[in-house]
Amino acid sequence: MLKNDQLDQWDRENFFHPSTHLSQHARGEILNRVIKTASGVFIEDRDGNRLLDAFAGLYCVNAGYGRQEIAEAIAEQARELAYYHSYVGHGTEASITLAKMILDRAPANMSKVYFGLGGSDANETNVKLIWYYNNILGRPEKKKIISRWRGYHGSGLVTGSLTGLELFHKKFDLPVEQVLHTEAPYYFRRANLDQSEEQFVAHCAAELEALIEREGADTIAAFIGEPVLGTGGIVPPPAGYWAAIQAVLKKHDILLVADEVVTGFGRLGSMFGSDHYGIEADIITIAKGLTSAYAPLSGSIVSDKVWKVLEQGTDENGPIGHGWTYSAHPIGAAAGVANLKLIDKLNLVSNAGEVGAYLNVTMAEALMGHAHVGEVRGEGMLCAVEFVKDKDSRTFFDAAEKIGPQISAKLLEQDKVIARAMPQGDILGFAPPFCLSRAEADQVVEATLRAVKTVLG
Repeated sequence: MLKNDQLDQWDRENFFHPSTHLSQHARGEILNRVIKTASGVFIEDRDGNRLLDAFAGLYCVNAGYGRQEIAEAIAEQARELAYYHSYVGHGTEASITLAKMILDRAPANMSKVYFGLGGSDANETNVKLIWYYNNILGRPEKKKIISRWRGYHGSGLVTGSLTGLELFHKKFDLPVEQVLHTEAPYYFRRANLDQSEEQFVAHCAAELEALIEREGADTIAAFIGEPVLGTGGIVPPPAGYWAAIQAVLKKHDILLVADEVVTGFGRLGSMFGSDHYGIEADIITIAKGLTSAYAPLSGSIVSDKVWKVLEQGTDENGPIGHGWTYSAHPIGAAAGVANLKLIDKLNLVSNAGEVGAYLNVTMAEALMGHAHVGEVRGEGMLCAVEFVKDKDSRTFFDAAEKIGPQISAKLLEQDKVIARAMPQGDILGFAPPFCLSRAEADQVVEATLRAVKTVLG
């Protein structure tokens, strides 16, 4: 019995939920779950259900729930100065400090941080800066952006176009014409099963090269990619992938945007995915882990190379015509400072690497023997299980069977563990808070095995 039926009614009558089947929700076919409190890796709803959140919200509560240090920093900032803008040289102690803390942790070639609110607006900023950059350099035709199929880069007009998932394009008139897509580095789903990993990497690089040749390198401004594919399936790149891709981009003078909204600030067991995979980016996108989602904040970390051209542009054209009202919002910045300090203090990046590796190994040991488990993969505190109808022929289930959603639902129902049924495939994703313990990892694995056996036998 729900404790507050009026709240449920208000929700269905007033609240437009993102990424939701709207008519099913309106008809009451989708349960409203109102979250009340949380601590560590657990959340609790208004009906007293205590749930192990093995997806950290949306890969974002990296430090874990209930961190009073971050809450107190937010409260103190709100009392002292709740808001002031960052236009025309204005700043706050929190925003200036956080920019320095980010650059102290970022790859050495990075120069400045522009702050926004979420990953989508950060990638919108990135595209505008890239277009500005090429205009200043006298290359007005060099504007197209290459993304990958299955990449996720946001839900705006340009960022939704960059996202390479059908759901984000269908009936929205996306992608826009300036956005192109190339092969995803998804070895398990390669078309040619005879390809070795090395051959598949060469194929991905060749596909990118062919796309650039068809379009003309003088029309291609940038390539954007997540170090590890996130929403597209939690897919680490094959060995050598990023080196091969970067060689093609450098050959054609194409900028590289590393979208580190998921991987930034420790999820792979390294501070940045760019360091983890040897990616030399021109711009790095950050968000989620920057504040562990305690307050909205994102950023575009701009390299020395790009920054020098932006400075040149303002000397030639006056102040740069880009800004958000809430850029570098002091409450978000205060949360970011406290969050990064706490991550360092508790050694959470190292724990993400160590316990994340344990989670992946234990999950593989428990599930890979099952007839319908095609692959267990991951890196750091990211893990995915992909289900197949037939393992030998790598035949997939019909999407209408909704095997992934069934297993996710059963996991929640039986053991109160939250995992994510990923889109475009029967894939169960895990991205726990960095404070996950080995005992909690065991709990996740055991619950997953029970759910798989319940649904698939």
